[in-house]
Order: sequence, then C-alpha cells, then structure tokens
Amino acid sequence: MALFYNLIPQLLPFEWTSHTFMQNALLAVILITPMFGLLGTMIVNNKMAFFSDAIGHSALTGIAIGVILGMSDPLWAMLIFSILLALGISLVKSSTSFSTDTVIGVFSATAVALGIVILSRAGGFAKYSRFLIGDLLSITANDLFMLFVIAIIIFIFWGFMFNQLLLVSINPTLARSRGSHVRLLETLFSMIMAIIVTISIQWVGLLIINSLLILPAAAARNIAGNMRQYHLFSVVIALLSGLAGLILSYYWGTATGATIVLCSAAFFLFTLIGTRK
Repeated sequence: MALFYNLIPQLLPFEWTSHTFMQNALLAVILITPMFGLLGTMIVNNKMAFFSDAIGHSALTGIAIGVILGMSDPLWAMLIFSILLALGISLVKSSTSFSTDTVIGVFSATAVALGIVILSRAGGFAKYSRFLIGDLLSITANDLFMLFVIAIIIFIFWGFMFNQLLLVSINPTLARSRGSHVRLLETLFSMIMAIIVTISIQWVGLLIINSLLILPAAAARNIAGNMRQYHLFSVVIALLSGLAGLILSYYWGTATGATIVLCSAAFFLFTLIGTRK
C-alpha cells in the first residue's frame, strides 16, 4: 500500500490525488468496477436485474438484524441475510410454478418491509442512512485488502466456470445434457452476486447499486459483436465510469456512487444512439 500511495501522485500529478482518502477511493474503483462489469454481463444475459435489485434492497433487513443483535457494524448480518435470501429465491423458483419475477417480488417486498418495521421501531434509520447513499470516500486500507481478496476469488471463479454459466444462461436443458449441475451453478452465482452486492453497498449505496451492475453491461451489449467483446467492453465501461465519476464527484462535491452511475448511464445513452445510427 505504501508503494501505491507514493506512486499515484507521481503518475497522476493532480490535486485530488494528494489526498489519502481519494487514493483509497481510486484503488477501490479499480477493484470494484471490473467485478461489477463481469457480473453484470451474466445478470443481463439471465434477465436477473430484478434479482440483484432485490438483494440490494434486502440489506435493510440485514441492517435491522444487526441492530437487534447489537452490532456496531451490521456487515456480517447483511451478508448472512443476503445469502439466505438468494438461496431462498433459488429454492422457491426451482420448486414452484411461479414466475421468476413473482418469486423475487415476494421475497424483496417482504424483506424490505421487515427491515423498515424493525429499524423504525428501533430508531435506527438515521444511524444507518449511509447505507442508502453510500460513501466511497470512507473506504479504508483494511476494506481494500478485503476487496482485493474477493476480486481474486471472483476472477478465478469466472475463469473456471464461465463456459458452464454461459451455457446455463443460454439453454439450461442443453447444459443438463452436457453434465452441468444447473441448479448448483445458478445457486453459486446467486450467492456470489449477493456477497459482492452486500459488501459494496456501504460504499455505493443500496439505492443505486443495481444500476452500477446493469448499466455497463447494457451499454456493452449495444456495441459488442461477440461474447469476448461483450465482457471486455463491459469491464472497460465500468472502469471508465468509475474513474470519471470519482473525479467529477470530487470537483462537484456530489455523492461518488451516484456520480459513477450517471457516467455509466451516459455511456449507455451514447452506445444506444451510436447503435441506432
């Protein structure tokens, strides 16, 4: 980390790079946005935008459980609840005849309502309002180390399991005939997405985190000619949006997560207009 702190002001001799909190935020963007770009491609392919949104909003209940348990930082309660919610949605979806959006809607509405009821009774809204908007500038060196470990795990998982995940997203029946464990793969992907979304909420904000997952992948889909380009463009757009949003938020004095999402939305608009022309 010391090498990074010394190197950044030399490579980027700007005012904003002289602050340690901006250097931490820069490294966080470099770690988080590629993961979001990768996961977003499969979320868009599988039409799981509503699912990731449900995971993000269910963080309210995780926070509420943390309040009940007396936790000063409810991250672990949020993680456990989001994983259980993802498992519950996958189980009910595969064992009933309800449509996917109906199952997700039921779980999402119940989780959000439960969290609001508990927090309103415990008076915890003001204390945990930072999770609604997020604060990327508050990230610490320990948080960065955790993100680094998670990023390595995600990229290794993606390298080994991408072909099977892609086949499952295209044709689950064909995937089963080829020996793929469809339900296991779907469950693993749901759990990974739940973990990434929940951990990132404290810096991005649960109100907009789904947009950060969907917009880069949607923009990449407008211009990609094959799956390789789709992933590459999604990661690049996510990274550029993160860097642009971080710098603009510093000079504008705006929320970093929301500014990054607006940059992603601009990329989507430009690629959409370019494709139509």
